[in-house]
Amino acid sequence: MNFTISSPANAVIGRYNLTFQVTSGNKIFSRFLGQFVLLFNPWCPGDAVYMTNENERQEYVLNENGIIFVGNAKYIEARGWYYGQFQDHLLNICLTMLDLSLYYRQDPATDVSRRGDPKYVGRVISSMINGNDNDNGVLLGKWQGSFHSHENPSRWDGSVVILQKWRQDNYKPVQYGQCWVFAGVMCTVLRCLGIPTRLISNFNSAHDVDRNLSIDKYYDSSGKSLNIGKDSTCWFIRPDLGTSYNGWQVLDATPQEQSK
Repeated sequence: MNFTISSPANAVIGRYNLTFQVTSGNKIFSRFLGQFVLLFNPWCPGDAVYMTNENERQEYVLNENGIIFVGNAKYIEARGWYYGQFQDHLLNICLTMLDLSLYYRQDPATDVSRRGDPKYVGRVISSMINGNDNDNGVLLGKWQGSFHSHENPSRWDGSVVILQKWRQDNYKPVQYGQCWVFAGVMCTVLRCLGIPTRLISNFNSAHDVDRNLSIDKYYDSSGKSLNIGKDSTCWFIRPDLGTSYNGWQVLDATPQEQSK
């Protein structure tokens, strides 16, 4: 017997158990056939992450190497970064990340039911990349002081070793990360789950720190702006906002504060 499984384009991503069951009269025979993983599919026109251009799919989903721009507005440096989203055990690590989130722990049924929505999954991953919320996040950020007892953020050159260390340390935040490190790891996880993702380096960021609806900019003694940001952008449609908002969506890879 041959059979084909056709999943809905908006099906929940994750691990599935496949069982074969035959009913004859009052007798039931069943056999466990195995497990498979369902991901977002940017090659499927009905999927919210569908991307029409094959070259863009190759770059934003399948490419395991990239460049991240760091520095400041007047001195920008290009760094190579190894995403490695298809390396051994990375998929299991990324799926486990979803199950460790506060969203899942607070309401497992609702969380799993929403995993077919890239907007929701992107928000969960954004939360889980940083370890500030006591949610077993991947990285702990540090921007000043000594790094001698742990890894200096400037020495990371890829996501795989960070994610593997996170798993080996029983999902305790890896020390330390900074903006581009958070963004690189987040890009790896989202591409691994099938969401087209690219990194955007943003210099001289505007930030309403004290929520007074005004932007206060700070400069050092030489007049250089002190703000810098790194985000990831993901490609999917926005039926909740209308077609004019379809396309690249900005996700903060370094959420260090709770929003209102």
